[in-house]
Amino acid sequence: MKKLSIGILAHVDSGKTTLSEALMYCSGNISKLGRVDHRNSFLDNFALERDRGITIFSKQAVLNYNSTCFTLLDTPGHIDFSTETERTLQVLDYAILVISGTNGIQSHTHTLWRLLSRYNVPVFIFVNKMDSDSADKALILKQLKEKLSDSCIDFTDKASDFYESIAMCDEKLLDKFYENESLDTADIITAIKERKLFPCFLGSALKLQGVEEFLEALDDYTIQPHYGEEFGAKVFKISEDKQGNRLTYLKVTSGSLRVKTVLNSSDGLTSEKINQIRIYSGEKFTTEEIATAGTVCAVTGITFAHSGDGLGIEKNSRLPILEPVLTYRVDLPDTIDTHTALQRLKILEDEDPQLNVVWNENLEEIQIQLMGEIQLEVLKSIISQRFNFDVEFGKGNIIYKETIKNTVEGVGHFEPLRHYAEVHLLLSPAKAGSGLSFELDCSEDKLDKNWQRLILTHLLEKTHIGVLTGAPITDMKITLVSGRAHKKHTEGGDFRQATYRAVRQGLKTAESILLEPVYAFTLEVPNENIGRAMSDIQRMYGTFSPAECTGDTSIINGTAPVATMADYQKEVTQYTHGKGRLTYYLKGYEPCHNADEVIEQMGYNSDNDVNNPCDSVFCSHGVGKIVKWDEVYDYMHLESALAPKVEEPLPLKAKDRVTARLNADCDDIFAQDKELIAIFEQTYGAIKKRENTDNKKVKRVISYDTTVEKHRKPVPKYTGEEYLLVDGYNVIFSWDSLKALASDNLESARNQLINILCNYQGYLKKCELILVFDAYRVSGKHREVEKINNINIVYTKEAETADMYIEKVTHKLAKNHKVRVVTSDGMEQFIILGHGALRISSQAFLQEVKQAEQEIRAIINS
Repeated sequence: MKKLSIGILAHVDSGKTTLSEALMYCSGNISKLGRVDHRNSFLDNFALERDRGITIFSKQAVLNYNSTCFTLLDTPGHIDFSTETERTLQVLDYAILVISGTNGIQSHTHTLWRLLSRYNVPVFIFVNKMDSDSADKALILKQLKEKLSDSCIDFTDKASDFYESIAMCDEKLLDKFYENESLDTADIITAIKERKLFPCFLGSALKLQGVEEFLEALDDYTIQPHYGEEFGAKVFKISEDKQGNRLTYLKVTSGSLRVKTVLNSSDGLTSEKINQIRIYSGEKFTTEEIATAGTVCAVTGITFAHSGDGLGIEKNSRLPILEPVLTYRVDLPDTIDTHTALQRLKILEDEDPQLNVVWNENLEEIQIQLMGEIQLEVLKSIISQRFNFDVEFGKGNIIYKETIKNTVEGVGHFEPLRHYAEVHLLLSPAKAGSGLSFELDCSEDKLDKNWQRLILTHLLEKTHIGVLTGAPITDMKITLVSGRAHKKHTEGGDFRQATYRAVRQGLKTAESILLEPVYAFTLEVPNENIGRAMSDIQRMYGTFSPAECTGDTSIINGTAPVATMADYQKEVTQYTHGKGRLTYYLKGYEPCHNADEVIEQMGYNSDNDVNNPCDSVFCSHGVGKIVKWDEVYDYMHLESALAPKVEEPLPLKAKDRVTARLNADCDDIFAQDKELIAIFEQTYGAIKKRENTDNKKVKRVISYDTTVEKHRKPVPKYTGEEYLLVDGYNVIFSWDSLKALASDNLESARNQLINILCNYQGYLKKCELILVFDAYRVSGKHREVEKINNINIVYTKEAETADMYIEKVTHKLAKNHKVRVVTSDGMEQFIILGHGALRISSQAFLQEVKQAEQEIRAIINS
């Protein structure tokens, strides 16, 4: 038997639920025909739905007809509950779009048509209420072609040109029709499935006119999708049964699902077992041991899944198009505390993620997002019935969003004691309406793949807010471009902190834009009111195209901010005396028309938002140090991803490499401080440039004044003890082990070097060891000297570098003492040699230290 899920959608009051009832009755699946106005319809079984006469939650019913088993999904028609409709579209094989024969194409119909296109759902159209005297078949068919698609074809009138009309919808069909002068049913089925053809049927659901013919067409012109063997499912709804059990509604999209199967969450952190599989039809359900591909069912036992989640091989859905534009404050009664109320409301958020229930720390209030006043009233009733407390809502406020205008690099650093994480994110503006996207473009040589995935998880798990008003950010791409972890001290929470701070720091650096929701509208007014209408639109900061006149009516299409147009329908009704009509839908978000006013009114201060810090935490002398967001670039350890790329030089031959290195060394020398050059020349003689006599490119080569060389004093014999001077930071950043430690904690690296040198000097006991550290950035006039165990440690005074200190001490000591200096600094090496001291590189000294450590171990082990 063919198995299909088919949804039924409509603008409110088009007769959608009545058609569902008629389809169930005509197929023999129910024996009594219920009615919405009689409050006994089969699918509107929720008391609040029957009281209000509207569908609030999507329902399902099993409808068997001929060779097909349909799962009929009835969706809400009111715009306030359209997010429920969009969630259901994720699991549909086909859709039935119900149009009112008396009202034609209405505002919400356009929204539904866009959704069906986005989710690529094939559509059958049923024009209802054609039994009414005001229904005009020709007019409604014309509207369908003009406002929805030219491929809307009347299937109730199979005149001589019927197949030719179908063939005109697709070139392949047209070629086949001209060749055979007919079309097969398979051709029509394929065209419908590919959304190249939209069959239209006209009738009356209430009087069962055209319903059986419509059922026959659903059976004849549909085809079951091809399903794979490996398990996959898509979650589209969350609810609770009367006993409080959590129900996860899903469609099995491939393979099969059995009771007691263990399912895993997408992040792999949660595993839960299916306890029960329920097949619902109205209020009642049957249990099954296995659900095969194509089955729409509810399961118990899993709590991690949410609407839009994919299970098994099924991927998660994209973000929904429809979203609330108003946020409300929740006023609680004195009988319930805020924490308990928030927990209860979060249950409703699981069922409807668009509610976005949050606790606003700044305002100290619970906020909730809703589509409109009807949803607000319904929500009050639901909270009262399910949780036994009553709430009120404050005035609805517009939901703003923020984006950026330019590409920036956000840097987040988190390095308190024994923690380390650094994250670099590229924030780029994206197409309007695209939302947020996250990508990885980071070398695994810089950051392990597991850390990269963790950063991506942290980007996805949070609603990131902007820096203008604290509104959610949107329409940008965030790319991980660089990062660093520590082998010993990095924990997962460190990257959460660094990631959040990187986003915020980037937003503070960028040029932010405040966005507001905008309606696309159609305004129909009598011709005598057209001037008033255009004046009103301009007053509302709207834009519109030239008006179209059709008889006594003028039609204006345009856009306007939600903030200014939300209550305009009342004005239209008043000044047109009920003859005007305003229809609109949410177009999306655009730059705010009064951004400065809104930002001032919000009064948000991003620098004082302790829950969303923009600054980074670095380590200084073993203590965490807050670095302001605008200074982070000066402290970051990794190179900026936006820094200009330096082109690699072409390979050089061996001879050229020697010359290039000599020239580079000379360039470095001549670029140094004039005083150091003077010291060099005083020691070795004047530096001259060798002229090239063949006018080719001059190569600078060092030469010494031979007269100075002849009169140089002989090196004196050493009469005192031996001294060893160590440039501390030069050694730390030359030894790999100390360099890695310094990247996490510089003080720890200093202490480690001190311990090593104490052991070294204590074993050899043949020299006076002086360890020198720069302290020129530290305020203070006097040099600090301390003795630790058997070595002397010098912290240079303000404005004095270790190099400068070593040069002075070497000049004094080398006259009577043997002096060795440990450094790899090129300029310092020249000065040391000039003073008669001996120079040893940091790497060579490392080998001496290792040799001493080996000898110490040998003595201990002997």
